[in-house]
Amino acid sequence: MAEMNAAQLLDLVNSRRLGDDGDERVRAITARIVGDLFRTIDEFDVQPDEFWNAIKWLTRLGQADMIGLITAGLGFDRLLDIRLDEADQAAARAAGTPRAIEGPLYIPGAPLSENEVCLDAGNEDKGAPFVMEGQVLDTEGRPVPHALVDVWHCNEFGRYSHFDPSQPDYNLRRRIQADEQGHYRFRSFLPPGYAIPPASPVSELFALLGRHGNRPAHIHFLVSGEGKRALTTQVNIPGDTYIDDDFAFATRDGLVVELQTMQSPAGYESLGLTGPFTRVRFDFHLQEAASDRETIPASRYETELV
Repeated sequence: MAEMNAAQLLDLVNSRRLGDDGDERVRAITARIVGDLFRTIDEFDVQPDEFWNAIKWLTRLGQADMIGLITAGLGFDRLLDIRLDEADQAAARAAGTPRAIEGPLYIPGAPLSENEVCLDAGNEDKGAPFVMEGQVLDTEGRPVPHALVDVWHCNEFGRYSHFDPSQPDYNLRRRIQADEQGHYRFRSFLPPGYAIPPASPVSELFALLGRHGNRPAHIHFLVSGEGKRALTTQVNIPGDTYIDDDFAFATRDGLVVELQTMQSPAGYESLGLTGPFTRVRFDFHLQEAASDRETIPASRYETELV
């Protein structure tokens, strides 16, 4: 093969070698990414040891199952939400509850309950009792009958079941089938904020970037109902130090809940409450779906490369 310069090499890398085989969109995106990396290496005079250290870091990142954490920390997850918001605005679609990133810690198939659930079953001594309740509605305020509310949050140490072997399966994870009027409610405790794991590939990069890796206290939701656009979102607990400085950029107006102190458990006995507790009222508003695909509450882990 003849000698070549970087530009000629890039042309060769991106040229078609098997006629019309392959996917044109994948080919175009790959060409853009590879070209940008070629130019980055050239502009910053990246040395071989730096390049291979970066490859080793990427390998460790995958082995630690932290790719979803770095995409959130570098803003890619929020970027996808911003693009969806802009597309809705351009199409004049009625806005519902703001979407917010799923994060890398969702697990499908949590136990299903009707109308209400004790999300904190087995964790009753982990914090002060907390109840969140409300309705699932459409953008006009009409109930979405029997909507499905999938909810999950971390334990008192900021760790999630499945990813933390010390916790039982589906700890602090449940699905709630709302009633005919879209009502749901659950008991738990207010979760804490947390930081990215220390001594990890992500913490190494954030140290070099001079950034913290803290998330404010939050609760995740995946909400769906017949004929409505499935919603991935999360709510924030007020008063957290990092509520306006979330390393994942997920805090949004309209998603910071209000806490109400309830002195009497009257009406909440079925949740096992016997004394004062903290209450949050929050209604989810779902958009009308533009296609059947939008009604499916699919997690990031249920997508495939096709």
